[in-house]
Formats: sequence, structure tokens, C-alpha cells
Amino acid sequence: MATVALKDVTKVFRTGTLAVDRLNLDVNDGEFMVLLGPSGCGKSTVLRMVAGLEDPTSGAVFLNGEFANDLPPRDRSVAMVFQDFALYPHLSVGDNIAFPLRLAGLTAERRGERVADVAGALGIDDLLDRRPGRLSGGQRQRVAMGRAIVRRPELFLMDEPLSNLDTGLRAELRAEISGLTRELGVTTLYVTHDQTEALTMADRVAIMRKGILQDVGTPTQVYGRPATLYVATFLGTPRMNLLEAAVHVHLDQHVALNLGEQTLHLPWDDMRARAVGHYHGERIVVGMRAEALTPTAPNTPGPVLHGQLRHLEHHGHESLAFLDIGATAVVVDEAAVAADGGAVRQRGLRQFGRVVRRIAGRSGAVGEEQRAVASRTPVSVFPDPGRHHRRSAELAVRLAPYPAVSPGQKLAIQVRTDALHFFDEHGDRIDVGWR
Repeated sequence: MATVALKDVTKVFRTGTLAVDRLNLDVNDGEFMVLLGPSGCGKSTVLRMVAGLEDPTSGAVFLNGEFANDLPPRDRSVAMVFQDFALYPHLSVGDNIAFPLRLAGLTAERRGERVADVAGALGIDDLLDRRPGRLSGGQRQRVAMGRAIVRRPELFLMDEPLSNLDTGLRAELRAEISGLTRELGVTTLYVTHDQTEALTMADRVAIMRKGILQDVGTPTQVYGRPATLYVATFLGTPRMNLLEAAVHVHLDQHVALNLGEQTLHLPWDDMRARAVGHYHGERIVVGMRAEALTPTAPNTPGPVLHGQLRHLEHHGHESLAFLDIGATAVVVDEAAVAADGGAVRQRGLRQFGRVVRRIAGRSGAVGEEQRAVASRTPVSVFPDPGRHHRRSAELAVRLAPYPAVSPGQKLAIQVRTDALHFFDEHGDRIDVGWR
């Protein structure tokens, strides 16, 4: 049995960098949990705190229900698999796998039996006499996995284990790792920046940004009902179309979503219409994934958007069309700016904190807390029209491979209103219910 619980865990490095901000996360026994996010979001720091390689600045780490902040790494019954394999180049594959067993004092006979079992399961039993330098990247990663598995730990911690491999090999090892960990029944905490790994391997996914947990749920939940605008745009290829919309309520009829030159009507019997209707007279973000859009005839009844084809991308199995529909885009890099938008405030708070610490003779708690508050300050996703240029939206639509269309041509796109996503000005999902 292995469970992990992080309660209000915060990590601030000595440089003042806020790496993890009040993280609350539970990993169930036998669960494959993926920590997903871009570089620098704090996911590897979380892994290191669970392993005992970093100490939380505040908050608590619980392993199997027991407080583990003061527990040394060797007593945590965890095994880590690193991005760079971390193999001993002077030892053979067999000796690399057996190394933790040698440290544990097992006899040569028992070491040999367990190494043979693990190597056979990973398909590297014919490589036991080779040195790591004579192995391919995929083989070295299997050896690193074998060294972790042979210890029979209660918890696997994997830090971007596939990021150094080519695409084909990554796909192969994804299936092997997820299948093997489930067969062993070992609780796994897996860190990656690759959404494909997260969505195909995880029982649940926890998405992080700037040290803050954005969303957690099954792959279906975080993809189909993302909690924030950031999660919605981080998951999915092509990225979700994000359009600025003005809301106008027509009681007992529909909610009109004015997208600039065109309008979509959300039926009044749609449960979400009431929630969106609370934003009457305001702007919201409407998200449309490519699978919610279908090319249709120009005179098709129902929710249809008309646009002019800007350009095509051919991907072999499909083509992506990008249409100008006369709407305003909400740009991802400008939408998810809670920390960047707060940079000026943070610099001011940092300077103020230095003055306070100098006067009070204290070492940093004031500045750290103020930086944490600044990083959580809500920022509107809509640009100030007086200071920024409004960007025309290009609606991404999936078409058949090499379609008979060309740039400049007008197309009609039918919209599945039941598949639309709605977010408020701070990038939070608009749920059914009162604001």
C-alpha cells in the first residue's frame, strides 16, 4: 500500500523563487498520477519533495498517512527514474540493476534471481553483460526502469523519463511503462510536459502552472471540462479556438454570444445558458475545439459560422483550415498572464520586502508571502483596447486530407453548441450556478 498526500505545500528557494504555491494533492494507492505542465512550473520540485530530496518551506507531505517531512529519502520506500537515466557507465547492465540490492545486503544468488526476473519482464535479459555506453536510448531507459523496479518500492517517482527519446520509441515505452506499473500495482507519480503522455498513460492528471495547481481529474475530465482557460489551451491539438464574446440574454429564448461580425445562440433549454446568462452585458471567452466544428453547406440551418479561408496545413491524415470569421481572438500567451501580469507588482513588493526585512532584521517571510499573493492576483484575459491591438481570430477546423479548397475561399462551419466551453474574464470555467 502506498498513498501520497500533499497538504498546503509551498516551496520557496533561497533566491526568493516561488516554485510551488500551496499545493493540495492526493495520490491513491496503486494510482498512476501524472504531473503535467511546462518547464519551470514546479512539477519536478513536487517530485523531489515527495522523495525527500527537497524540504517544503511550509505545508506537509504524508506517505501512507504518516507525516514524512522529516523522513530521510532512504526510509521513504520510493524509487526514482530520471530523465538522463543516471546509470553507472563502468558497471554492466546486470550490475546497474543489481546495485540497490547490493546496498540492501542481498546475497549474490538472490540478486541474480531478481535481476533475471526484471530483465526478462523488460526485454533486456540478453543485454545484462553490456555496458550502458553500448546501449540505445530506449535500452538505457529500460535499464533505469529495471533498477527502480528491482527494489520493489511502494512508490515510483518518474521525472520526464522519455523526454530524451525519439517519437517512435516514446510511444512504445509509454505503453510498456503504464502496463508494467499497473501489473505491479505500484503507485506512480510521473512528471512530464508532454500532453500525449499525460492523456494516454494517466489514471488522473494534475496540471500545474507557475507553481499553482490548475486542475486535477481523469484525462477525460481535464480535457472535456477544463477548470481554467490555461488548462483548456494546454491540452489538445490543435489548440482550442478562443474567441471574445459579448453576452446578451433573451429571456426564455436564448443567450446570444456576439462574436464580432457573427452571433451564436445558446438555446435556453441548455443548462449552461443560465450560467452564461449571468454575464449579460459583459465579455466572456468562448472556447471551441476543432472536433466541435464541421464544414457544411452555406445555407444549413442552425448554429453556423461563415469565414474566409486564410491558409491550410496538410498533416497527411487530415488538413487544418484556418478561417477568418470576423471575431477577436483571446491569445493564450496574453490570457494566462497571472504571474507575468503581476511581474511589475512583484518587483515592487520585492523591493518593499527588502526594506521591511532590513528594518525588522528578518530574513524573508514577508517578501515570500507577498510574492505568493501577487502570483495569485486575478488578471483579466481581455487586453486593454487603448493599449493593445486586438487580434483577429483564426478559427482552426479539421478537414479531410488535401481538400478541394484554397485560400480566399468562403466556408460555412456548423458549431456544436453542446461542445462549447465558457470562461470568465479571469480565465476560470463558467459553471452552472450563480456567480
